[in-house]
Order: sequence, then structure tokens, then C-alpha cells
Amino acid sequence: MASQQDIRRRIASVRNTRKITKALELVAGARLRRAQTRIEEMRPYADRMQELMVGTARAASSFRNLPLMQRREEQRVGVVVFTGDRGLAGPFNGQVLRRAFQLEREERAAGHEVVWTVVGRKGGSTLRFRRFEVAAHWEGFVDKPTYHDAQAVAHKLAELYTEEQVDRVVVVYNRFVSPLVQQVVVSDLLPIPEHVLEGSDEEDPDPKKQALRGDFIYEPEPEEILERLLPVYLETEIYRALLESAASFLAAQMTAMRNASKNANELIDSYTLQMNRARQAEITQEILEVVAGADALTA
Repeated sequence: MASQQDIRRRIASVRNTRKITKALELVAGARLRRAQTRIEEMRPYADRMQELMVGTARAASSFRNLPLMQRREEQRVGVVVFTGDRGLAGPFNGQVLRRAFQLEREERAAGHEVVWTVVGRKGGSTLRFRRFEVAAHWEGFVDKPTYHDAQAVAHKLAELYTEEQVDRVVVVYNRFVSPLVQQVVVSDLLPIPEHVLEGSDEEDPDPKKQALRGDFIYEPEPEEILERLLPVYLETEIYRALLESAASFLAAQMTAMRNASKNANELIDSYTLQMNRARQAEITQEILEVVAGADALTA
């Protein structure tokens, strides 16, 4: 059995670790609330952007020949993986990487070549460790992304697609559902799906939305306007994925640190019980030695 001094040293070490995990839990919780607010503020902008694109597409004679919507035979598939820059977030990085590797195996089985791009330091290091070639890598902003960061990622992906270095682009990221649940999402990004420009056929009672379906005169032509709107839509979708991934990371980190603090408390209780037993054993041994000495003197 370990001595009391060793057990006290272990308890002190666990308590110091608990201070760190508790601090990380509180920081992640505060940042998570801000991340949720950013997602809620971004959604109306994304909805208005899609409504504007739907209205312009309905006025256009054809939009399938636009660069970001041209479909061609798939030979190379670009996979964009959204991970974190840091660990200590439970299964956050692992589950999105496992889904990305599963997607890579499916595409190779279908005869497609996979071109990797990754957001986040953890994803980049994992891909390089596995000897994968990474076409583009971004890091340093995944905890608190800005729209400018989304523009940089979207510009590179659009460049890869328009220059025919890839024939399809798929994003893999963690979607924030709740502080306890993060769901891995796999979504086609390029070419931009046609259903995005088709909208809903159901009549909406909102007069503002009905006004968008009115008869407008477009200057310049609707096709030219749509060609300018599609890159903005691409940036918006990337920004949405960045915000969802950031919120998921903070939620996963908060949960992981809470569990770590709970485990630390249980470990301290266990060590305290061991220390009490060791102290009791030492006291019992001292009493036995005193009794044995007294018996020896009276013998």
C-alpha cells in the first residue's frame, strides 16, 4: 500500500488538474453562448440570400451553364473536413475524421480520386500523419471564425472547381444540435444543387415573401446577377459550416471538461479513502508495537 505522503501528493495533483478542467469548462460554456448567438443571427441573412437567389433564378432563362453549377463526369471529388485547432474536446475531432475517411473509402470504391482540403490544425496533422496529400489547409480561426475566413475558404474551393481540379466538392463537419449532441453532416457543396434555386412551390402567406415573386425588371440580366450571387451563397454556406463547427467544438469541450472534473472528484474521494486506510493501518501498527514493547518489559 502506498504511503500517506504519496497519496497526498496524488490528491494534490488531481486537484490541480481539476482546477484546469473546471476553468476550461466555464470558458467553453461562456463562449458557447456567444457562438449560439452568432448562428441565430446568421440564419436570417442566409434565408434572405436564398430567397433572392430563387427570385432571380425564376426570372433567368437558364442558370445551369453558370460556372459554379456546371455538372460534369465525376473523376476527382474534393472533401473538405472541418476540425478544431485543439484537442480536449471529447469525440469532436475523431468522429468527423472517421466519417471523412469512410467517405474517402466509398469514393475510391466508386473509382473516384479524392482531393483533401481541411480546416483546423488537428485535421491537417492527422491527414499528413496518414500520408495523405492536402491541397489546401486553413487554421488559426476555427474557434472564432469570421466571414472573411469563410471568403478565403470559399474562394479556394471555387477555384479548384472552376479550374476542373475537382468535379464535386463535399463538406464534412459537426452540426450543433445541443450542448450534448453534435451531429456529423456530409453535404454536397459544389456544384451548387439545383434545388437551392428552385425554392418551394407552396404559397407563403407572408406578404413580404410574396412581393419577392412579383414581376421585376432586372438590370443587368438575371443570369449576370445570379452569377454574382452564387459565390456569395457559397461563402454563406462555408460560414454557416464554420459557425456550426465552432459551436460544436465548444459544446464538446464543455461536456468533456465537465466529465473530467467529475472523474477528478471521484478519484479524490478514492484517494482520500486510501489515505484514511493507510493512516489507520499506521496507527494500528504503532499500537501493536507499543503493546508488544509493554509485554516485553513485563515478561
